[in-house]
Amino acid sequence: QLQLIESGGGLVQPGGSLRLSCATSGRSFNSYAMGWFRQAPAKEREFVAAVSWSGSSTKYADSVKGRFTISRDNAKNTVYLQMNSLKPEDTAVYYCAAGPGSAYYTGIRDYAYWGQGTQVTVSS
Repeated sequence: QLQLIESGGGLVQPGGSLRLSCATSGRSFNSYAMGWFRQAPAKEREFVAAVSWSGSSTKYADSVKGRFTISRDNAKNTVYLQMNSLKPEDTAVYYCAAGPGSAYYTGIRDYAYWGQGTQVTVSS
């Protein structure tokens, strides 16, 4: 069993930055691929970014490529999402997810464990 707790969300102006963290408890964090998803009101949950178990491979949605960076610290059992140049359309609840295996995944069904989410609001 793996528990995930997100933090770092909040209100930020357009063009600003936020860093989300996802702390995990349980064993074998470094045997899980990790991902970030988001869900805006009245929209389906969508893939944002993913990182392989080692941290050597990453994948981003086209909408965030060049602005967001996913990283992980296996010693701290934590994954991060650095978000720069934020736009109002980035407003959503952001979820951290863990999927067993070494590669990264982009599909919701590839992930077995989910956090409860953290709200990110981009508004002036």
